[in-house]
Amino acid sequence: MPGLSTDILSRRKAFQSALMRWYEANHRKLPWRTEPSLYRTVVSEFMLQQTQVKTVLPYFDAWLEQFPDFAALAAATEQDVLKAWEGLGYYRRARNLHALAKAYVAADPKPVNAEQWRELPGIGPYTAAAIASIAHGEEIAVVDGNVVRILTRLFADDTEYKDASTAGKNLDPLAQELIFQAKNPGDHNQAMMELGATLCTRGDPLCPLCPVHIHCAAWGQGQPASYPRLAKRVTKKVIVERAWVEREGKLLLYKIPENARRLAGLYELPEAQQVGFAPGQSAPLLVKKRGIANEQIEERITWADHSNVETTLPELQWIHLDELKDIPLSGPHKKWIAQVRAG
Repeated sequence: MPGLSTDILSRRKAFQSALMRWYEANHRKLPWRTEPSLYRTVVSEFMLQQTQVKTVLPYFDAWLEQFPDFAALAAATEQDVLKAWEGLGYYRRARNLHALAKAYVAADPKPVNAEQWRELPGIGPYTAAAIASIAHGEEIAVVDGNVVRILTRLFADDTEYKDASTAGKNLDPLAQELIFQAKNPGDHNQAMMELGATLCTRGDPLCPLCPVHIHCAAWGQGQPASYPRLAKRVTKKVIVERAWVEREGKLLLYKIPENARRLAGLYELPEAQQVGFAPGQSAPLLVKKRGIANEQIEERITWADHSNVETTLPELQWIHLDELKDIPLSGPHKKWIAQVRAG
């Protein structure tokens, strides 16, 4: 990591001023910015974890309509919370947000800084810093993937990091130096993330439009796209065979156990082995590919005769087709089921 004596830090004020002038004129008018509140900040930070803004926007508005404040969210059932989150993925975030609302309502006194926010469920260093800076004005930097990209380019940091998370931990001191004495720490953090999301992008950054490119060592070298330097991830291919089983207007689904590490309490199409089904040479009804972490997954959904499957697992449930809209399905399975039914 470059030393803290790097020249840009001696010009911190000029950097901050240029960044904020650009942000004030160009930032996206997002609902958690145009009508800011502590609750809206918290909800947006949870939703935006590993999810793009364009995906979050319709969910955010619907969420605020159903759960307008901490008290309403705390009083909701888990099934209602998961149903409202359906399609956003990473459902642990929904459970954590639900638990956080309950803890916040009960908290006395309420948290007002990053250290206190970290004591609540589902709050890590990044989320605590975002909430504390945006909602409470605390001078604490947020370092996400966008900020990692900016920092490694600003300082031409040629360290090869294991991943973005490791890079973020190492670059946090630089981020803290850059936010020092910022007039509005929350806006500074949002400006950094906005810059990374819109101009200082992966692959082909828009350097001529960047308000701080004169401070950027990588721009001066003419090779900003070569940063950050992250170790290549080893990916593995996974094939998942799933069974489509219908009987008397009902679809056989698997409810993921409540103690599962991922997607607990959600419904999905059962895996072939869960119902004793061997797809054999049958052509699948649907084949879908997706990536999760370091896995490239191919999901094959094949029709199976209900008389030839086992339904003894307690997690297997027959759900009437008309009731599918009322249960929390994992996002991909909701789409796949609709596609198969549409023929």
